[in-house]
Amino acid sequence: MSITSTAPKCSRLLRLLRIQNPNCRASFIHLATEKPSAHRLPKALPSSSPAPPPPSCSPFIAQLIEVLKSEDNGSSEENEKLVEILTSLGIHSLSSDQLLQITRRLPDASTALNFLQHLRSNSPCPDDDSLSSVFEAVFELASREPNSGDKLMELFNTSKQLNLPLTVCSATLLIRCFGKGKMVDKLMLVFNELEPRKRDCDVRNVLVDELLRNGCLDDALQVLDEMLQSNAQFPANENTRRIVFDGLFKGHKYERRMSEKEIVELVSKFGAHGLFPDSIRLTKWITKFCRIGECDSAWDLLHVMMDLDGPLEVASFNALLTGLEKNGQFKKMNLLMKEMKDKGILPNVVTMGISINHLCKSRRVDEALELFEKMRAGEVGVTIEPDVIIHNTLIDGLCKVGRLEEGLALMRRMKSENNCLPSTATYNCLIDGFCKAGELEKSVELFHEMGKDGVQPNVITVNSLVDGMCKHGRAGSALEFFKEMKEKGLEGNAVSYTALIGGFFAVNKINKAMELFDEMREKFTPDAVVYYTAISGLTLAGRMDDAYLVFSEMRKAGFQPDIGCYNVMINGFCKTNKIDKAHEMLKEMTRAGMKPDNFTYNTLISYFSKNGDLKTAHKMIEEACNPDYMTLEILTEWLPGVGEADKLRKFVQGYKISDSTRSCYPQFCGQSDLSKYR
Repeated sequence: MSITSTAPKCSRLLRLLRIQNPNCRASFIHLATEKPSAHRLPKALPSSSPAPPPPSCSPFIAQLIEVLKSEDNGSSEENEKLVEILTSLGIHSLSSDQLLQITRRLPDASTALNFLQHLRSNSPCPDDDSLSSVFEAVFELASREPNSGDKLMELFNTSKQLNLPLTVCSATLLIRCFGKGKMVDKLMLVFNELEPRKRDCDVRNVLVDELLRNGCLDDALQVLDEMLQSNAQFPANENTRRIVFDGLFKGHKYERRMSEKEIVELVSKFGAHGLFPDSIRLTKWITKFCRIGECDSAWDLLHVMMDLDGPLEVASFNALLTGLEKNGQFKKMNLLMKEMKDKGILPNVVTMGISINHLCKSRRVDEALELFEKMRAGEVGVTIEPDVIIHNTLIDGLCKVGRLEEGLALMRRMKSENNCLPSTATYNCLIDGFCKAGELEKSVELFHEMGKDGVQPNVITVNSLVDGMCKHGRAGSALEFFKEMKEKGLEGNAVSYTALIGGFFAVNKINKAMELFDEMREKFTPDAVVYYTAISGLTLAGRMDDAYLVFSEMRKAGFQPDIGCYNVMINGFCKTNKIDKAHEMLKEMTRAGMKPDNFTYNTLISYFSKNGDLKTAHKMIEEACNPDYMTLEILTEWLPGVGEADKLRKFVQGYKISDSTRSCYPQFCGQSDLSKYR
């Protein structure tokens, strides 16, 4: 798109300026009478110039409209009339705003560009500021047309050729359009073309926004650095804060990842200008930092806010307390609680829940109960009524330290006070606790009470009861309960099946266990735990062929056996006198990068000693890390029985054996010899 060097004839001008909208008379009259905006004050005329007709002269504007609307506007009569009207208006005396509004009403960018050329050819020509305003409208019209990015770039080059400076609005429009069109290399080009005095905060905000949207993190940070200087000509403002913090949290795909330390530093720089992230964003940042193990950065971020007197709410402290607790930084937790108090940040029910949870996990249940009562009595600075989560945390803590009756009493207190009714999780804590303690009748009683209270059980409830019954030899009852729950619409999961399979293996009902194993494989994808359960059960039952089939299936499913699984298989093959298979397992384990441990060697030493192969047994001892209690137990069981007591003494000589093991076998490891083994 280019401009011709000669002025168009009036008849051409009429064609170019024809306005199709019949209702445009009112808009032009309003245009002529409206006041120019503060950003577009007209340039003062020299005192010697004759006073032009006032631009608010609506009859002239109305006549201009009529001429532009005329279907016969190419006639010489109409041309003369148009020239007369433009002369009467004194086009050079119109303000920048008025020229801008006139140009905006033209049908397209090409027409507007020709109108600009007419103005430049008019004598006297409007000043550069007025022409820049007209070009602003040209940019606006071009931005609405197809392939606007390329057209705008061409117009941008044209404005430079004509030596017309960009307006702030033109630069903003170009930056927005180029950013939307992914023409990233053009963003800084437009910004640098803008006069320094016009590179204000608003333009910079738009530039930073588009750079962030297009992933140009380092370029955006460079622009920000200028805005965040203590003596910045155009310092960051509230819009800058919103754009930057929103952009960083939305997770645009930057050319590199911004580190947590960089974010902390950026927040600090904004804070020096009195600009801070809001509480929600700050809390989300702290939570995210803690989740990825950057608790120190989360700590620094919150303390930047504290040091600069930024707005703080208890939610941000709670987020950091949660992260510190999960990462085991308990000293910092205590320090942060003290700083909360010093800052006048009152704890809420979440804060108390975090503290009580920490105390319960540390098995400091009495301290947790004490804090619970202080919270209710208002002795923590504010009266806080505990919610069901805090009650559940305490009940679970009591159950885990074996204080089941106290946990049950606390649930009864919840029900009697009627302000915090027990939930499914409340009952699950107690049912699981009583199951683990072997009090199955109490667990079943609580399950029925749960139903009477209208609290719905879930799969965790089912798994706790099934596991408890299976571990206490009641696999049949567990299966019956499991089926009953299934009929009521409460399906178990892979955990339920794993417990049942282990339970039936434990009572030597191998076929039933394998039946459940096959049933589970039809419904769920088995995990490593259930495979290991089946392998262990089959091995104990001496069904090594079946155990090896499950072992092979586990590897095909993508699970790598651990050393415990290999040891179970080696032990099973040794007990069934399949030493070749045991050696095969040993070699495979070594190829997988696992070093045999004492359990592996003791299994093999026991097999070879039992079968009289003392040479191989001795070799196994030499390969082992160090003989332990079990090694000597095996040797004392088999070697003296075949007249090899002297050889046994020789076996243990030179090996580093623990004091506890020596004390059990003083006949072979005399106390007088201890010093040389330390």
